[in-house]
Amino acid sequence: MTPITDRPALLAHRARATRDAMFLHEEVVAEVQERLSEVNRTFTDPVVVTPFPELWPFPTVPDDDVLALTPGAHDLVIHALCLHWANDPVGQIVQCRRALRPDGLFICAAFGGQTLSELRTVLTEAEAAITGGLSPRVLPMAEIRDMGALLGRAGLALPVADSFKRRVRYRDALHLMHDLRAMGEANALEGRLRRPTRRAVLLDAARRYQALADGEGRVPATFETIWLTGWAPDDSQQKPLRPGSAQTRLADALKLPE
Repeated sequence: MTPITDRPALLAHRARATRDAMFLHEEVVAEVQERLSEVNRTFTDPVVVTPFPELWPFPTVPDDDVLALTPGAHDLVIHALCLHWANDPVGQIVQCRRALRPDGLFICAAFGGQTLSELRTVLTEAEAAITGGLSPRVLPMAEIRDMGALLGRAGLALPVADSFKRRVRYRDALHLMHDLRAMGEANALEGRLRRPTRRAVLLDAARRYQALADGEGRVPATFETIWLTGWAPDDSQQKPLRPGSAQTRLADALKLPE
C-alpha cells in the first residue's frame, strides 16, 4: 500500500515548528486535563502519542507508524492531534488499545473534516483556474461519524465522539500559510508536487480568500477538533441490555396514553 505521508518531509517540517504557533496543541493539553478531572479515576501510568513532547506533563512516544508502546503497560493512552498524518489511522488506535490494561482509558484529539475548509476551497479553485488541474495539497480529514466508528473497529468499549470548531482570524491567506508552516503542518503528502507552487496560483488563492474577510479585513480559518474516548474492555463495565430484555415499556416510562 502506498503511504499517504512522506515521513521524512513531515519530520523536517516539525523540526522547524515554533513554540509560539503551538496554540492548538496547547489547547488540547488543557482540554485533556479538564476531561481527566471529570473522570473519577487516578491514572498512574499514562502515555501520550505526540510529535511535540515538550508540551506534555506526561511520558510521551512519537507518532511513528509503529508506536513504541508496551502491550498492557498503561492505564491511560492519549493520541494528541497527529492522527491526520497517520498512514494507518485504525492501526494507530489499535496499537493504543493494545497498550491499555483492562478498563484503561483512550483519548484521542484529531483534526476533523471541517479543518481548513476555507483554505482547501480557495486553493482548489485557484489551481483549477490557473493550471487546469489539481494536485494533493491538504490532507483529507475524516468526519466525526467516520472517526467515531474507528473506536469500535479497534475493540474499545463505551465509545464516545464529540467535536469542537474554532475559527481563527488571520491577516490574509499568506499569513495563515506561514502559521501552518510554523505549526509543522506544511504539505508532507507523499503525492504532493515536488516543485514550488506557481506564484500565480498562490496569488489567486489569496485573492479568493480575501473575499471571505470580515469587517476588519481579516480572513477566517476553521479548525475542527474531534475527540474520541473509549475504554479497554473489562468485566466491571456497564453492559448494554439485550434486545427485548427491558422490563418497562417506553410508553409507561414517558406516561403516554395508549
